[in-house]
Amino acid sequence: MLFNSTEFFIFFPVVVTLYFLTPPNRRWIILLLASYYFYMSWKAAYAIILVISTFVDFFCSRKMGLYSDEEKHKRKPFLYLSLFSNLAILLLFKYYNFFNESARGLAEGLNVPYAMPAFELLLPMGISFYTFQTMSYSIDVYNGRIKPEKHLGIFALFVTFFPQLVAGPIERAGNLLDQLKASHQFDYNRIVGGLRRMAWGFFKKIMIADNLALMVNQVYNNPGEFEGVSFVIATIFFAFQIYCDFSGYSDIAIGAAQVMGIKLMENFRSPYFAKTISEFWSRWHISLSTWFRDYLYIPLGGNRVVKWRWYYNLFIVFMVSGLWHGANWTFVIWGALHGIYQIVGILTKDQRNRVVQLIGLTNYPLLYKWVQVLTVFALVCFSWIFFRANHISDAFYIIRSSIADFGNISDIVSNAGHVLFLDQGLKVFAVSVVSIMIMETVHLIQRNGSVSQLILQRPVWVRWSVYYAAILAILLFGQFGNQEFIYFQF
Repeated sequence: MLFNSTEFFIFFPVVVTLYFLTPPNRRWIILLLASYYFYMSWKAAYAIILVISTFVDFFCSRKMGLYSDEEKHKRKPFLYLSLFSNLAILLLFKYYNFFNESARGLAEGLNVPYAMPAFELLLPMGISFYTFQTMSYSIDVYNGRIKPEKHLGIFALFVTFFPQLVAGPIERAGNLLDQLKASHQFDYNRIVGGLRRMAWGFFKKIMIADNLALMVNQVYNNPGEFEGVSFVIATIFFAFQIYCDFSGYSDIAIGAAQVMGIKLMENFRSPYFAKTISEFWSRWHISLSTWFRDYLYIPLGGNRVVKWRWYYNLFIVFMVSGLWHGANWTFVIWGALHGIYQIVGILTKDQRNRVVQLIGLTNYPLLYKWVQVLTVFALVCFSWIFFRANHISDAFYIIRSSIADFGNISDIVSNAGHVLFLDQGLKVFAVSVVSIMIMETVHLIQRNGSVSQLILQRPVWVRWSVYYAAILAILLFGQFGNQEFIYFQF
């Protein structure tokens, strides 16, 4: 079930109503049934994978809990069983055909017979998210950070909690499990705040992401029909499309959980205002970046190793992150680029600081800040080319064409017009730009205070005028039609 569907607009109020009408000690049943229904409305058979992950991890964690910290070595077989089962499912459904076809291509290039078959497997919804969530639980139990959950129903709900099941945030057991057990009272202000957060997510998705997708998809799905600056415009549009799509999903998930009294972690903090690539990753998909930090980067040694090993650790983490995002070499290159950005940033930090001081840019702190922000945004956009391109060859064609276009002003103008005069181009462009300006204005206000509090301080007629204007704008200019979220099958 998609958040931006008619079914969800019926499903959610029904679930919330039943939730608050049910005695607190039985609410987990309502949420568990709702979560399985939410997932099974997409493809019922794949709920079996959720059941398998739930039982295996519950069993393994209970077994690990039988041994004290002094007997930690006895926990290892159960940790390995948990990790193996989760990774085996992930590898089978998400990566088998990718590795198989890569091996086939290599074998054909070497004229070596290759007989491994390919399987037509539909990627289960949200598999990368709930797999990482359950793996972190098993690792935390093994390390003694948390006690194993004894209630199978509560643990099953932790695995399947519907607001964040499909696309995160990837929650930690230490944050979510106790909240699922707690009694949450009906709180009007909290519920209104949650609904407002959901509305903000729908605005991002329907008004910005889905409008921009109309133009981005036409360009990136048909690169041979476009040239030069067309790709630059489409790539910048994609940068905002993927941000609004993914952060919009997180806003809806966080808001939906808040309505029921459950607080999920923040997943985005205005990433395009970052002044360094490292800062970008502390603001973008925070639940994933902190997962990789805690369960891969630090176990590899982090930065507490010799320098070459530190750079190796960074590069490996971003390569794995790229592969997590998709079973395609384009995603691997995207991850590798961010790893290179990080390493080059560390290696050139002193030289860059000397250049900045030499040209006196530090004397103009506001200008210096925006030079940094725009530089990071340009680097991130360059990497988005590989993320969005359907094939590596398309990505390199887009890069070559974009560079070639900047020597001729007439080509820039004509190619820009080519994009803007696509079907609904000018309308979509205008709606998207205005919506992005509204979004970024809200982000700037949020840095100095709460937009919600600012609205609540206004007279009632002003508040409701804003609400009605927003609803009317979405109905008139939003894109409806149950467009999937970009991270729907990750």
